[in-house]
Amino acid sequence: MDPNEVGSTIEQVIESSATLVSTWGLQVVGAIAVLVIGRWVAGSMRKATRKGLERGKVDEALIPFLSSLVYYALLAVVVVAVLNLFGIETTSIIAILGAAGLAVGLALQGTLSNFASGTMLLLFRPFRPGDYVEVAGQAGTVAEISIFTTVLNTPDNVEVTIPNSAVYGETIKNYSANENRRVDMVMGVSYTDDIQVAIDTITRVVTNDKRVLADPALTVAVSNLGDSSVDIVVRPWCKGSDYWGLKFDLTRELKQELESAGCSIPFPQRDVHVIPGETEAA
Repeated sequence: MDPNEVGSTIEQVIESSATLVSTWGLQVVGAIAVLVIGRWVAGSMRKATRKGLERGKVDEALIPFLSSLVYYALLAVVVVAVLNLFGIETTSIIAILGAAGLAVGLALQGTLSNFASGTMLLLFRPFRPGDYVEVAGQAGTVAEISIFTTVLNTPDNVEVTIPNSAVYGETIKNYSANENRRVDMVMGVSYTDDIQVAIDTITRVVTNDKRVLADPALTVAVSNLGDSSVDIVVRPWCKGSDYWGLKFDLTRELKQELESAGCSIPFPQRDVHVIPGETEAA
């Protein structure tokens, strides 16, 4: 090959390389810098988010998810910025990703609904593990609250797993939320009994139980004149942990003491009056 041609070729390669470096070199260096700095910022924000959530006493199940969500959201912004440095149109890419996300969201609608409800349950805490609750037609002690489901143990020790969308979308009754509870009872006595004797007997039995709180005050009052009995409401207050034991014991003791005081607890009955008709002629 002619030395002049070789020299010309080398010059062309050098010129092309110089042009390439001058055109893309700064973009490459900038892209690398943006990636490195962006990743460092995303990592720092993830750590800051985790610490902030821990200080805010957010549920431990949510902390890794929320901190990772911040991290990957910032990384996505960094990638878009890098693509813009190279002159790549990112609008269409974002539109495609958005359409794909919409399709996935529609396909996983039920799962995402459970996830969103689980996040709300863990953030707002309408109940906690160990609480006795009534949700989605089920009652039991909360054993676990996860992102997708809530697990209850019923009083007869049956484990019930409920999707979080059914829990958060319905009325929630938390029997453990308040320290004190009111025991609602109705005692019926006969119409022939002395009502004041019945009220005094009920008041004495209830106030003698140490589990009954003095404040709020006990309520004992005639509430209804029923078909077979005079109904007296009995409403003592107690600690939530004493509720069932107090109710069971008072039901037994009140029956015994009312009978000892001469009062009777009638059961439903109906009087039938037979009116004889005229005897037909033979």
